[in-house]
Amino acid sequence: MAKKYTSKVSYGLLIFIFLAFFLPFVPEVIKNGLDTVLMGVFVPLVIVFGFIVYMLFKTEYIIEKNQLKIRMRPFSYKSVDINKMKDISKTRSVLSSPAASFDRIKIKYGKYEEVIISPKDKSNFIADLTSINPNIKINI
Repeated sequence: MAKKYTSKVSYGLLIFIFLAFFLPFVPEVIKNGLDTVLMGVFVPLVIVFGFIVYMLFKTEYIIEKNQLKIRMRPFSYKSVDINKMKDISKTRSVLSSPAASFDRIKIKYGKYEEVIISPKDKSNFIADLTSINPNIKINI
């Protein structure tokens, strides 16, 4: 039976993305208001921002048999074999990853591979992984 874990969503991350998208337009809007040229740029940015928010809230981690499947809807990442996991540790890395929060964990697997994720319920998530592979080192 598959077990799903949703990603923790950091509102600080959402605010950062929002400001990165829209803060550059504030002086222009104050100076000239919303003219048609600015609206031609602003509307697509609102759509892209909405899509990013959707992806962040639809990020999930699925443990099915001995596989960890990572989905950031509508996209899927490759599955990770839980039996090849070596280490789970806390990370402050801001690298692009399927993690919707700054509260992240890094999973090392295979020879040199790793993935950074942010499950909301970390303790049960890790417990489920270690029940499949008790050799995973936990450094949280």
